[in-house]
Amino acid sequence: MKKFDKERVLLAVAGPVIALAVAFVLSAIVLVASGKNPVEPFALMFEQAGYADVQVLIVNQASMYYIAALAVAIGFRMNLFNIGVDGQYQLGAMMAAIVGAHANLPAFLQVPLLLLTAVFTGAFWAGIAGFLKVTRGVSEVVATIMLNAIATSLIVYMWKPDVFGVKIGNNSTTGEMYESGWIPGIDLGAAGEIYGLVILAVLLGIGYWLTLNRTRFGFDLRASGASSSAAAASGVDPKRMVLTAMLLSGAIAALAGLPILLGDSHTYNLNFPTGIGFLGIGIALLGRNSPVGIVFAALLWAWLDKASPELDFHGYDKEIAVIMQGLIVLSVVGSYEAVREWGLRRQQRRVGAELAAGHVLGANNTTKEVAGR
Repeated sequence: MKKFDKERVLLAVAGPVIALAVAFVLSAIVLVASGKNPVEPFALMFEQAGYADVQVLIVNQASMYYIAALAVAIGFRMNLFNIGVDGQYQLGAMMAAIVGAHANLPAFLQVPLLLLTAVFTGAFWAGIAGFLKVTRGVSEVVATIMLNAIATSLIVYMWKPDVFGVKIGNNSTTGEMYESGWIPGIDLGAAGEIYGLVILAVLLGIGYWLTLNRTRFGFDLRASGASSSAAAASGVDPKRMVLTAMLLSGAIAALAGLPILLGDSHTYNLNFPTGIGFLGIGIALLGRNSPVGIVFAALLWAWLDKASPELDFHGYDKEIAVIMQGLIVLSVVGSYEAVREWGLRRQQRRVGAELAAGHVLGANNTTKEVAGR
């Protein structure tokens, strides 16, 4: 591997490693300050990761986190902060659940219908923020925050029995979906079942990498994110790229809830997971918007979620995992900035050394020419 490639790999790995190390240390300090053992909670959670049933839970949860983080990463690539991923995810899942409870087509038509329903719902919801940004200059941060609140109100409205809601006890649901829309999982016996749509997360990750690195659109997206003025000078329409990125981000965000919707719950109810879109922000940051990096970040987040309940049985608060997640997000920002500054200094020293070597070589050549005369 070339020296330049080694440096790039080092810089890519250093940020997450430093962030995790800092988060672990700070979490240990919190435990010490509360009079608890700073090591045992982490040992207990690591032990949980060795059980097959917990591994299944981690993989299932990570698939949803991964899709949400990809949606956030697309926005980050364009210097867009799509905080509305959570609203897009919830609204997309609910609309897919409603369609799945009222349409009963053969499975080879039903499943694509549900996927497209979610995709178009999420794209439409994110497209509102994108449209406001390119036409009126409204910040996507403000717009998506407001759209999250509106999405929550819309969901409550659609849960009404005289709209699409079906009351089951005290739980508001959209009614059970027809079985033609269910996607069977991978049965691992006593360990449980891995969602069938985990494969969707894998395909989206591959598609994300191919699009960014092997297509003209991906190049335009990265170029626009790096410098919109430079991209515009090369013929790229920055407004079109902003709108396209928001539409794509929303479309992928809406798919984040489908692994559990089509693989387990088969309805959208009060127990449906929330907050996944916000967690996707931290996961995308930790994974440096890389499809591979986001895999490890999603698995880490899922491990913290699924292994932490064991702490309650040993006198520790499971919220230590939530504290650690927050510390990771805070540490990511500082560590990445430190790594970036370190990388810039290394690059400056390398360029200075190359220039100095060039001057020495030029002086030697001049000396030889004079001697030859």
